[in-house]
Amino acid sequence: MNAKNLIPLLLLLTSMPLNAEPALTIYNQNFAVVRENVPLDLKAGVTESRYSDMVSQLEPDSVILRDPSGKAKFQILEQNYRNDPVTQSLLLSLFEGKTIDFFIKEPNKPDATVPGKIIRSGYKTNTQPVIEVKGKVQFSLPGQPIFPSLGDDTVLNPTLTWKIESANEAKFDAELAYITEGFSWEADYNIVSPEKGNLVDVVGWVTINNKSGKTFKDANVKLMAGDVNKLQSSKTRAVAHDNEGLGAQGAYAMLAPPVSEKAFDESHLYTLANKTTLRDQETKQVEFVRATAVKMELVYVYDGAQLGGWQTGMMLGNDPGYGSESSKKVAVYREFKNSQENNLGVPLPKGRVRFYSQDGADQSLQFVGENSIGHTPKDELVRLYTGDSFDLVGERKRTDFKVNKSNHWASESFEIKLRNRKKEPVEIRVVEHLFRWANWEIKEKSHPFEKKDAQTVEFHIPLKPDQEQTVTYTVNYSW
Repeated sequence: MNAKNLIPLLLLLTSMPLNAEPALTIYNQNFAVVRENVPLDLKAGVTESRYSDMVSQLEPDSVILRDPSGKAKFQILEQNYRNDPVTQSLLLSLFEGKTIDFFIKEPNKPDATVPGKIIRSGYKTNTQPVIEVKGKVQFSLPGQPIFPSLGDDTVLNPTLTWKIESANEAKFDAELAYITEGFSWEADYNIVSPEKGNLVDVVGWVTINNKSGKTFKDANVKLMAGDVNKLQSSKTRAVAHDNEGLGAQGAYAMLAPPVSEKAFDESHLYTLANKTTLRDQETKQVEFVRATAVKMELVYVYDGAQLGGWQTGMMLGNDPGYGSESSKKVAVYREFKNSQENNLGVPLPKGRVRFYSQDGADQSLQFVGENSIGHTPKDELVRLYTGDSFDLVGERKRTDFKVNKSNHWASESFEIKLRNRKKEPVEIRVVEHLFRWANWEIKEKSHPFEKKDAQTVEFHIPLKPDQEQTVTYTVNYSW
């Protein structure tokens, strides 16, 4: 990670108050900052200390070991990280060249024990073990190996050891802080709308994944949302609809919110209100936002050309076929303002958004589309594509094209037909991209338009049930 983004991480590692329970700040980039207590009993001189409850994806060079009170003065002479917990194959390698017993259990036969000499364990070369039994060699274990000991240099769990030099004796709970891979979290949103109306319910969940190799019991958990620069390691609930609603604050009027949020550096920090146990290989979900009566609008967009950008237009401007493509699909977008006035107004971390609509006949929920949002600050507009309309149709065709290369101009005309087969009125936004050349002017038009940017215009066309409207325009290009 670069120096700019190292400071916030170091602040998290060293500035939070010390608690008996572990504390984690999880980033949505497959890593976490962890803080734990480690009892140290230092002698005057050099003391060897061991902590054998470590994660399996530690970044060893991120480790900070300190006395939070600042009273104990010591220096770490050496730190070692062992991530090779003892296994059967490892023990076989430690007893290579020696004879051990193997326990044999077979159906309809008495249990037996036979001695066998370990010629090759296969641990380092990832090959089959070679065992000598009664003077004969076999490429498999004759039974369950029974080892006389665990050996002198094995660990049961990933372990940190230190050689610590101290001028005086000191016994205290040290603070151990580090960065580990294997943690991730993501946000998911469920939006439920009635069959008719534009007031919806929004429920947001955070899903936390722990693949760190360690269980954290009763941990204080924070979630960091944002794009923090970090160098890559070399290792490679149901939702009920309420038409009246209470609003974003009213939803938690009787209960404390399960997650609180604040700005932190250039990101946002979400704190779980209650301690939670994060088990290794566990996926945990926590509700972090609930809002009702959020106003959401349906937006219909007909973008029939899909031209591919102005660079393409500049290259193909002389091609009479460019811009004549057409699609009949009318896209459906759902949009809402992430504002307090709209019963939201909280920073929304990036994640998947699922949309459900309630069937008025039996109140069942039906899935109607999904998409994803990026990190969205408060007071920003959220617009998401959720599919294409079944009952809205668009047709686009070019009716005229002229080009005069010697005088550096071209003229192009289009006809766009829109049909509404719904039982209610709609408005379709017709998007046209004027990409053929950089300089353009619309000389003739059937409807007013809005210029969205240097190469895009938009017509807003209202349609009654079963109505058809035709949009026409002519654009002149020069160069």
